[in-house]
Amino acid sequence: MQSNPSINIKAIKGADLFIKCLKEEGVEYVFGLPGEENLHLLEAIRNSGIKFILTRHEQAAAFMAATYGRLTGKAGVVLATLGPGATNLVTGVAYAQLGGYPVVVITGQRAIKGNLQGEFQIVSVVAMMEPITKMARQIVSADRIPSMVREAFKLSEEERPGAVHLELPEDIALEKSSSVPLKRFKIRRPAPDPKAVKTAVKMIEESKHPLIMIAAGANRNLVSKQLGRFIARTSIPFFTTQMGKGVIDERDNHYIGTTVLIENDFIHRAIDKSDLIISIGHDITEKPPAILGYGGKKTLHINFYSTKIDDVYFPAYEVIGDISHTLWQFTEKITKQPHWNFEYFKKIASEIKGIKISSAGFPLSPQRLTADLRKIVPEDGIIALDNGLYKLWIARDYPAYRQNTVLLDNALGSMGAGLPSAIVAKLVHPDRSVVSVCGDGGFMMNSQELETAIRLGMDIVVVILRDNGFGMVKWKQKVFGFKDFGLDFGNPDFVKYAECYGAKGYQVKSTADFSRILNNCIGRKGVHVIDCPINYSERIDLLPEMSGTSKSFIP
Repeated sequence: MQSNPSINIKAIKGADLFIKCLKEEGVEYVFGLPGEENLHLLEAIRNSGIKFILTRHEQAAAFMAATYGRLTGKAGVVLATLGPGATNLVTGVAYAQLGGYPVVVITGQRAIKGNLQGEFQIVSVVAMMEPITKMARQIVSADRIPSMVREAFKLSEEERPGAVHLELPEDIALEKSSSVPLKRFKIRRPAPDPKAVKTAVKMIEESKHPLIMIAAGANRNLVSKQLGRFIARTSIPFFTTQMGKGVIDERDNHYIGTTVLIENDFIHRAIDKSDLIISIGHDITEKPPAILGYGGKKTLHINFYSTKIDDVYFPAYEVIGDISHTLWQFTEKITKQPHWNFEYFKKIASEIKGIKISSAGFPLSPQRLTADLRKIVPEDGIIALDNGLYKLWIARDYPAYRQNTVLLDNALGSMGAGLPSAIVAKLVHPDRSVVSVCGDGGFMMNSQELETAIRLGMDIVVVILRDNGFGMVKWKQKVFGFKDFGLDFGNPDFVKYAECYGAKGYQVKSTADFSRILNNCIGRKGVHVIDCPINYSERIDLLPEMSGTSKSFIP
């Protein structure tokens, strides 16, 4: 119990105490779809000043909370009821956990001290959440609410960030307590060991062809600035994983490209040539950018936490501690070496920039789509991608100019997150343009959130790439030599579908239409839905060097 016996503190309901604790944590929004077991909590939110964002599906609420955590570094909060409400959260919770996004998940439950409804709707939500969270616990006393909420936010936000679950039974929500919220305080991350820094700097200086890999863990406050200083000091070229896009402006002369496949593209030529990969913020929950460790090639792991050794990633050395502090020390101690040779990397970067964009033909090619997006979306504009084949083209060919302006998932790889993520991006950055890019399959998994966007007065653009099938799976099906089977579906008239929600709908009918329509929608009020046919006939794995165009400089 957190009360002071010498002070007469008025006892309040557990639900009210819980929301007071959220206020102490600085919570701005709670995303969710409540049930009757949450009504006392919902009433406490109503009187708190915290904004409650009602969604049309719990999965979408979890995606929104995860995106809030991703963009702010503060734990997003998602609320659902027991049973089916909680089970609907699972995909979004796993999305946060694998992606490294801080989220606090709150679910209701029947009374634990006198339930008169038998086993109706009861599943073991805590046991269900344990494998996909950093912690999952049931609150069994209102007096414990302050310590458990403080622990939940602390654990969710500390490196590596992720999901934490608290179950609040309805009788505990009604139970009176004189406890008070615990104060939030800032925790400074530990600095790296000086000897480890010295060893790592020596490894970099002794290498001949060092190459920097920027991954998801580098997408943190302050890291971008220190990483930029390190690159400017050393002139070491860099590439990014898909979730590392935008940490450094990709117009930088030292940027080579972004990894899309696990082998056989331009970036992997560079990786093969390098004798030291300086890995900034990578962990193996992101789909491997390459197999790093074999063939005498060394990998230097720089992260907040030690790596998990795996067949695809086993570093030769690790520097553990605050990444920005590590990079600052590197910059202070390193000396630019005359024997460093980056000519091969420069040729690769030049070759990639020389790839010609396919502009003819309709439906649009992914390359043309990507080029048009980059021309029209403002420098600080945000694109929120769902999961599909187009994501690979955009990751590779859409240069990100600022941090967290390309929101994609390369950890869980879930469909359905594109539209919810765009809604939250607009909540967090109301003055910036936001475009959601979804396949028709992924869009229909959470298309009901168009109503949420309309209700919230969102100004966003939703691009639906229509190929009437699950394109990425069909691509793999073709790669395996299987017959086209079981992956085609029909779609509604997306223009009418948008209009029935109150959005504006548009249909792309020619190659030139897309850029014209998108340009007219960007910056305008309201929700705009663009139905854009897409042609995936050109396979992403048939990249230029495989057809011989880059043999001139490949040894």
